[in-house]
This record gives sequence, structure tokens and C-alpha cells, in this order.
Amino acid sequence: MKPFEKLDQKYGDSSVWQFIKFNLISFSITLLQLVLANILPFFFDSFTVKLPPILQSIFDAKVLFQGESRYVADGVVTWGYVLPFFLSNFIGNLYGYFANMKVTFDGEGSSRSLGIYCAVVFALILISTWLQGRITSLLTGGPLSFLARTIAACAAGMFQFIVIFPLEKFVLFRKH
Repeated sequence: MKPFEKLDQKYGDSSVWQFIKFNLISFSITLLQLVLANILPFFFDSFTVKLPPILQSIFDAKVLFQGESRYVADGVVTWGYVLPFFLSNFIGNLYGYFANMKVTFDGEGSSRSLGIYCAVVFALILISTWLQGRITSLLTGGPLSFLARTIAACAAGMFQFIVIFPLEKFVLFRKH
């Protein structure tokens, strides 16, 4: 028998039980994001292409970095800095959407709900990627520099958790 099957039968659609399951899945998302946030820089650190102007105002090199950085070219943040944060968030959230749909809310997604989710997650990822970058830059060079990406990913994950649980429960996978 699946580990949660008995609990699912006993507590069904209880909001408390859904919140517990959501937290467990969020923990697995966080682990995935932490692994990716720490591994992906090995693949993308050499990307020196500058961000397009629309993203330059969000990822301002003067705000994110104090002094020179390998992630800045001619005063502009590069994709090598942003992509690891963005991709770890995107992959983790995509996994989370399907895991929560099936396990937490026992629902069925629709193309409409996936579209809404992707739009919200895109905005969350932009904010979270900026947040991760800002936290990482603040911690780099200090005593916690070895944990900078991990702390930043955890903070971004907590921010997303606050938005995504009610979105999935009350909008995307709401039982009619």
C-alpha cells in the first residue's frame, strides 16, 4: 500500500492534510532546486552573453555585485548568472505542479490551469531569481559565502510556497 493511501482515505480532502502533503512535496521541490542551484553554475558560468535590456533593470549589476564579478560584462549581468537560478526554479516548479496536482489535491489539470500556473510561476521566478541573486551577492565574500546559493534558494522557495499553495488549492485544482 502506498505510504499515504491510508491517511488519504482517513482525511480525504481535509485542508490540513493537503497542507501537510503540500509541505512534503515542497520539501522535495526544495531539494531538487538546491541540487540544481548548486550544480547548474558549473554548466552556465561560462555564458558571458549579456541580459537583454528588459532584464537589465531587474538584474542591475550595481545592486547585485559589489566590485567586479565574472557574471558582469561591460556593466551588465550575464546569462551565466541568471540561468542557474531561473532553471532551478522552473524545473522545480514544473515538477511541483504535477506532483501537487496528483498527490496533494488529487485533481486533474487543464490547459487553462497550466497556463495560469505558468504565467504566475514566470512572474514568481523573475522575482525569486532576483531575490536569489540579491541574497547570494550579499552573502558572497562573507562567512556564509559557502552557503550563499543554498540560503538564497531556500528564501526563494519560501516566497513561492506562500503564493503557490493558495493558488493551487483554491484556483487551479479546486474541486467543483
